[in-house]
Amino acid sequence: MASHIDPVCKMQVNEQQAAGKSEYQGRVYFFCAPGCKKQFDKNPEKYVGKIETGKGE
Repeated sequence: MASHIDPVCKMQVNEQQAAGKSEYQGRVYFFCAPGCKKQFDKNPEKYVGKIETGKGE
C-alpha cells in the first residue's frame, strides 16, 4: 500500500485509508482528514510549494 504525506499537516497517510484526495497540476494529494483537504482546496499553491521545496511554515 502506498503511503503519502498530507501536504497540510504533514501526517503520513495511507492512500487506501485517506479521508480525501485532490488533484492539482496533474498530481494527486491525499489527506488524513476532511479539514486538511478543505484547507488545501482553498489555496493549494500555499501547500504545494512547501512539499516541493521541503520548507515548512
